[in-house]
Amino acid sequence: MTRRQPNEALARLLAEARWETNRQFAAVVNRVGAEMGLALHYDGSAVTHWLKGITPQKKARPAILEALSRRLGRLVTSAEAGFAAPLLGGPEASDRQTTNPIEGLIDTGRADMDPSRRAVLATSLYAAALPVPIYDDLAKRVQHQTTGQVTRIGAGEVATVRTMTERIADILDEMGGAHARPMAAAFLVNTVAPWLKAGASEAVRSDMLSAASDLVYLTGWMAMYEKAHGLGQRYYVKALELAAAAQDHVTYCRTLRGMALQAANLKHSRRALEFADSAAEAAPASGPRLRAFLTGQQAHGAALVKDRRQAFARLRETEGALAKADNRRDAVGGYDQAAYHFHVSSVLYALGDVPGSVKAMRDSNRVRPAVERQGRAHANGLLAQRQLEMGHLEAACATWNAFLDDYERLSSARADEHFVTMWQHLRPHRANRHVRDLTNRAQEIARCRKV
Repeated sequence: MTRRQPNEALARLLAEARWETNRQFAAVVNRVGAEMGLALHYDGSAVTHWLKGITPQKKARPAILEALSRRLGRLVTSAEAGFAAPLLGGPEASDRQTTNPIEGLIDTGRADMDPSRRAVLATSLYAAALPVPIYDDLAKRVQHQTTGQVTRIGAGEVATVRTMTERIADILDEMGGAHARPMAAAFLVNTVAPWLKAGASEAVRSDMLSAASDLVYLTGWMAMYEKAHGLGQRYYVKALELAAAAQDHVTYCRTLRGMALQAANLKHSRRALEFADSAAEAAPASGPRLRAFLTGQQAHGAALVKDRRQAFARLRETEGALAKADNRRDAVGGYDQAAYHFHVSSVLYALGDVPGSVKAMRDSNRVRPAVERQGRAHANGLLAQRQLEMGHLEAACATWNAFLDDYERLSSARADEHFVTMWQHLRPHRANRHVRDLTNRAQEIARCRKV
């Protein structure tokens, strides 16, 4: 046992729990320990030592957390009880804090729910050196630990998580991640995490882990989109762990592909290709839509490292796979013609073909579903910059006006970034009539939004 500062976090929990004495708390810990097969013999003096900052033995901590969870009627994690440092670092910091991925997910989600901590999480560092997580290693990390309560879940709870994930994805598309992500974090902490620790048949438990991994992947995608890259990476790692535990190869590969996109956005070209290749290599025998989803990202990664031959070969594979897919589009991680043309545009731009990238981005917008406001705003933000790069000022102004049509109804850090970039690019051209009209409109929007 090691000495620390007084454990104020544990003191707050005990005050909330309202045991009359420390001795009563110790007795409950001993009883819970017995249920877990542990011979614990704590008394009130042990609790006093914990409050003074002495960390309990590692084997006893699950019993202590379980005793608190039962008393308070919610899941209590190691970090919340003061047995670990606050979760502010990258994925490796999360792993040092707890060996239970569900605890790490709860801590991350609770911090993401708190507006006062969200800004701190948004600046947490992205770990560029994170190795590619191995499926078989992650599958061993999530172990079933019930709360000891009578709660039991079935197929209905799994369906609820799937439905909520689809609804959150719809809100993301229509209104932006700043609205959708806090909802996802709250649902993860308050509903999904307790269900992950509830009693269930093996089949239901596997389905719940899979459904949860899908939601965590989506939450990581939203954090990445909101430029909270350290937080997004941490969600992605948790999604990988849950997917591996569920033996859900599809979500595992889809999450690795999301990590490839994140690395690409941050200009880590080699890492982007490594993640994309790993996602494709780990993919099970799958349908054509998933193959297109993965090979499209490989094409972008190859273009970023200037491997022209591989980039175009992957694009041909993507086009061929998508041609064989049905018309169904998944709400989460779907891939369609709009996504394919966006990848073509990204590949061409990375290889220096700006006119080709502009044409492909127009093709992407032409087939993009009307409800995808956030994706369209991002595409138009990029398109306008590239049009201006070609010297087509009036075309860029028209595209930026289309961007503003969506931006007025979005709450998104990435859209805000495009708005600021628009101002910077237009400043040298203020004498142009089209620019003046556009900036007048943008000024009015900025006054309302305080951008």
